[in-house]
Amino acid sequence: MEPRRLGKQGLTVSAMGLGCMGMSDAYGPADESESVATIHRALDLGINLLDTSDAYGPFTNEELVGKAIRGRRDEVRVATKFGFVGGTDGRGGGSIDGRPEHVREACDGSLQRLGVDHIDLYYQHRVDPAVPIEETVGAMAELVRQGKVRYLGLCEAAPATIRRAHAVHPISALQTEYSLWSRDPEDELIPTVRELGIGYVAYSPLGRGFLTGQLRRFEDLPEDDWRRHRPRFQGENFQKNLELVDRVKEIAATKGVTPAQLALAWLLAQEGVLPIPGTKRRKNLEENVAALGINLTPEDLHRINEAAPKGAASGGRYEDMSVVDR
Repeated sequence: MEPRRLGKQGLTVSAMGLGCMGMSDAYGPADESESVATIHRALDLGINLLDTSDAYGPFTNEELVGKAIRGRRDEVRVATKFGFVGGTDGRGGGSIDGRPEHVREACDGSLQRLGVDHIDLYYQHRVDPAVPIEETVGAMAELVRQGKVRYLGLCEAAPATIRRAHAVHPISALQTEYSLWSRDPEDELIPTVRELGIGYVAYSPLGRGFLTGQLRRFEDLPEDDWRRHRPRFQGENFQKNLELVDRVKEIAATKGVTPAQLALAWLLAQEGVLPIPGTKRRKNLEENVAALGINLTPEDLHRINEAAPKGAASGGRYEDMSVVDR
C-alpha cells in the first residue's frame, strides 16, 4: 500500500488507517475474535495505522489493540488519545482533562494496556477549555523527550488552538470528522493544517456508517447503538439525509463501486487527507481498502461535489457541540 507522510516531522503511514473504536464501543455488540482477525487482516493488506483511545470502552479498546498487535509491533503505527474522563462525546457525560499531570498519567496507562514501549502518535482527544493548550502540549512534548511518544496530534481543535499548540511543539496530525456529509473543515481547518505542514486524519469518513447506504430506517440501529442519540440519525434529519445518500449511490453505480468506496475515494482524492474508516468485520475492511484502487476523474469529483455539497447533511454532528473546540 502506498505510504503517506503525516506532517513534516517524518511520520509515514499507510494511505488509509483503521479506526478501532467500534470494536469495543458505541456500535452494537462486540465480537473480540472477529475484531482481532480484522486487525490482523488490515496488517496483511498493508494498513499500518491503528487508531484507538483510552476513552473507548473505556480502556478496553486499547487492550484489544494491544492483544492484536502482539508479535507484530514492528508492522504497526499505534495512534491513541487521552483527555476524556468518565465518558466520551456525550456518551456518559464525561469531562475533559488536559492538565499536565493527567497527560503523564494517561500516557503511562495507555502504554501498559497496549503492551508497547512507545506510542507512535499521541493525540489530545479534545481540547480542555480550562487548561491553556500550551500547558497540555508542553506535557505532551515532555513525553516525546522521554521516548514514550514519537509524534503529537490534536483532535477537533480550532485553527487558533492549532497554531498555539504548534508553536510549543510540532503537531504532526489533526484528527476531525470529515466526509461527504461533514465538509465544514474545508473552510478553515484544512487550509490551516496545509499552511503549517500538519497531516489531516479524517475520522468517521463514512458518516458513522450512513454513507454506506445500508441504513434505511432508524430501527435498523441496534438498541445500544450510540448513533440513536445523534441528531443526524433522528426524525426528519434521517429522512433528509437518505436523499443525500441516494444521490451518492447513483454516482457509485455508474462507477461500478459501492457508496462507501466512492465516499472513501473522494476523501483520498483530497490533498493531504488520510481517512481512518472504522469497522469490526473483515468483509467491510476489504471493501474499504478496495477504494484505494478507484480513480476519480475531475468530472467524477464535480458530480460528487454537486450531489453532496457542504452543508447538505441535516442535523448537527453531536447533540452537545461543547466537546468541540471553536
